[in-house]
Amino acid sequence: MRLLVVEDDLKLQRVLARGLSLEGYEVDVAGTGDAALEAASAEDYDVIVLDLMLPGIDGFEVCRTLRRRGRSMPVLMLTALTGVDDRIRGLDEGADDYLVKPFDFRELLARLRALTRREAGGRSDLLELGDLRVDRAARVVIRGERRAVLTERELAVFDVLAAHPGRVVTRAELLARAWAPNYDGSPGVVDVYVGYLRRKLERPTGPPLIRTVRGVGFLLEPS
Repeated sequence: MRLLVVEDDLKLQRVLARGLSLEGYEVDVAGTGDAALEAASAEDYDVIVLDLMLPGIDGFEVCRTLRRRGRSMPVLMLTALTGVDDRIRGLDEGADDYLVKPFDFRELLARLRALTRREAGGRSDLLELGDLRVDRAARVVIRGERRAVLTERELAVFDVLAAHPGRVVTRAELLARAWAPNYDGSPGVVDVYVGYLRRKLERPTGPPLIRTVRGVGFLLEPS
């Protein structure tokens, strides 16, 4: 599971990043609201742990902007503010949960587990394709002895390829279905995410799982 921890208190930021890493999470950090928006626009995090009081853009504005941009990953707000009105405002801006400082690290872990269970609850379909087994609810792909947890975007790209095994899927099709029909970013983002999938799923030796068809797109070839 990949988390973004947004906290301007460097000591607390380091403590959270280290503690969550030891619990098996992959953790990125940001110290300002602007940095948080930049990171969340570039990556599909499983949860964002978001401090409310940040320099510049505060946590309310970060959450509001994420939701306005269509970013749906769960947000757990952290704050020293204890007023009910503040908690209500945070939830109304799009936060999924709220934790008041100071907090017990065990409670943070429990709330993260609850958020990720809730996020996975809407998807329970399983897929078997050649030597691949996919649990979309958990975003887990198993291939032989290899087991990989995919981000939302990686799963979206994989799903498009898996819907047409043995057929070339163009970059334009991947952009339209894994991003959006009106996506105006660089088409090169497709190659980046295919690269992520290859690193997670392909064996060191043997034929590639995802083959590049030069000038056209990509082909999924499960064995």
